Amino acid sequence: MLKIAPEGWPFVAVTAVVTVIIYLIWQPWIAVLPLIVFLFILYFFRDPERTIPEEEDIFVSPADGKVILVKNTLEEEYIKDKVKQISIFMSPFNVHVNRAPCDGTVEKVKHTPGGFSAAYTDEASLSNENIAMLLITEYGRVLVRQVAGLIARRAVCRVGPGDTLKRGQRYGMIKFSSRVDLYLPEAVQVLVKVGQKVRAGETIVARK
Repeated sequence: MLKIAPEGWPFVAVTAVVTVIIYLIWQPWIAVLPLIVFLFILYFFRDPERTIPEEEDIFVSPADGKVILVKNTLEEEYIKDKVKQISIFMSPFNVHVNRAPCDGTVEKVKHTPGGFSAAYTDEASLSNENIAMLLITEYGRVLVRQVAGLIARRAVCRVGPGDTLKRGQRYGMIKFSSRVDLYLPEAVQVLVKVGQKVRAGETIVARK
């Protein structure tokens, strides 16, 4: 059975009701359009199970999509140290659910209002609306930032300070996709490259 993310159920319910009403009141063929919308909603909010790698000292991708940036940088707001940044662009056709890259305890969650420019640009990480989740891990602090974009204008984070997460555990989603930035300790070895496709909770993106 197709698993749907909790945030998708209101959309599923509305489109299902509209489809049934149109089917019963008007000609059945008219209900084809809302039925197509209903099927797309199911597809957009699908939440498939994933096989989480059990190796030690690894970090998994927090999102489905394509790697658009890998670089060394200075994260000044949360980690306040040199880090490895991996940015993943999520298209509307990717799974939208986000997962924890490693085991850790949530230290901070912060929503920052902002714009909605194209998420694949470097400026989007800082100028667009986003939700940052800072984790305390055995490797140091790890930051995951859900970035809103031109189409996706709503990120959801289901956890708060004090919550614990396991590697690959679901913790939120970006409705209709966008971008996720992952900031890891500088000492890690990045295992992915720009252009590579990744799957949340399954693809190993770095190793300690």
